[in-house]
Amino acid sequence: MNARGFPAFPPGSGRRTRSRWAAGWLTALTASALDPQPLRRGRRHAVRGHVGPITISPGRIAATVHDGDPEQPHHSVLRVDALPQADWERLAAALAARSGHLAALLAGRLPADLVETAGVRLSPEPGQLLPECDCPDWDHPCRHAAAVGHQVAWLLDAEPLLLLLIRGRDPRALLAPPGTAPTIPDTISATTGSTPDGTPARARAAVAGDGTPAGSAYATTPGPLPRPPDATAPVTLPPLPPGPEVDVAVLRERIRLAAERAAALLADPPSAG
Repeated sequence: MNARGFPAFPPGSGRRTRSRWAAGWLTALTASALDPQPLRRGRRHAVRGHVGPITISPGRIAATVHDGDPEQPHHSVLRVDALPQADWERLAAALAARSGHLAALLAGRLPADLVETAGVRLSPEPGQLLPECDCPDWDHPCRHAAAVGHQVAWLLDAEPLLLLLIRGRDPRALLAPPGTAPTIPDTISATTGSTPDGTPARARAAVAGDGTPAGSAYATTPGPLPRPPDATAPVTLPPLPPGPEVDVAVLRERIRLAAERAAALLADPPSAG
């Protein structure tokens, strides 16, 4: 199965989590621990750069972690229960009900009110996060799995949509065109994740507010819009900015239709009522 890969964090990358998604992840990690000491040791490993590249696939996070000697790494895995199909359907319905939510996802943001409207618990509960490691420690989680867990929180700060992948589904599945049911893809396209300093996330376009519900916006339009007088010229678009993978063909078609309607309004603006 293909998955998303992220380069190793350099030493000294420790940071305080900022997003609710990262905080929720750390809460689940902490609540799963039988002893807080391995968690503290795991954070020190994470800050010192003892964790190798992280691979995230649906329900599974894997990385190698060493105790100071990179030549003797341990293989650690965090398994997370996938959301049930009913939860994905509720998320898709909440996404379709408000245009601002779609814009936020395209910009790489995960709106809290989208999840709350759908009534879905996206952050894992303690029993839904299961650590595994080939080290001889009996801790649950051991310091190696805990180190991976801490760095996942850093990744969620930079790219919150990763939480959807962790809970079992490629985020692109929620960006399906209206009227089509999102499906779980057989494979996840291999991509390069955000850099440890979160630069791609900061480069994404910011979306202000949650927008206007589509039904309300449509009710204020002046009626059927005429086609522009010259619709033969193709609409050219600049390259898309960095962000989550989307169905580019669908996105370009929607932009083309919006551009045509805007041109029509400019050519024949509606008279003031």
